[in-house]
Amino acid sequence: MSFAEFVDGPFWYFSAIVFAVGSLWRLIGMLTMGRHSDYSVPRASGTSGAVATNIRRFFPRREFWSRIKLQVVAGYLFHVGLFALLFFAAPHVEFYREKVLGFGWPAMPEWAFVVTSELAFFGLLLLILHRLISPVTRRISARGDYIGSILIFVVMLTGCLALARSYEPLRVLHFFLAELLLIYFPFSTLIHTFTFPFSRGFSGAHYGRRGVSV
Repeated sequence: MSFAEFVDGPFWYFSAIVFAVGSLWRLIGMLTMGRHSDYSVPRASGTSGAVATNIRRFFPRREFWSRIKLQVVAGYLFHVGLFALLFFAAPHVEFYREKVLGFGWPAMPEWAFVVTSELAFFGLLLLILHRLISPVTRRISARGDYIGSILIFVVMLTGCLALARSYEPLRVLHFFLAELLLIYFPFSTLIHTFTFPFSRGFSGAHYGRRGVSV
């Protein structure tokens, strides 16, 4: 079995299983975690507090904007760009059709792929630089934060190079790195991709019952 066959076959299925089972395990563990009963008389709805907090947290508070605008802009460039690349880049749409879902959807044109890639790269690099330069962010960052950022960067880079040059070894390298990222994902802070609505919702419900807006 060649390396390309291993990457396209057994290792793909292994990484997909680890990603799915690991992510589900982390989610179930978080949702079933024991918590104290709240016996206070509610002043407002916890459910509406959870929903409102999830929506509000997508927009920074005006009081903090001057201090966090770099992180906010860079974060949206990266996250929105990465989402568009993952689900609307032509090779990915074809991959979902062939190996995951059995059907696809219209892909973005090549010019949109180029623009989106550049914006996503720019946002990611700004976030990495901010993590390295800002004394506060650097102090609270763990090794895993850098590993996840670097893995995503090289996966994006090899993907763009593979598409631009149509070079089979680059495609295999891109796929292999993406599979490593899938394996790493559930056991890292990248799991916040799935857990952030629940953590925000928990805080919103907790304070919402007390009539506090967060």
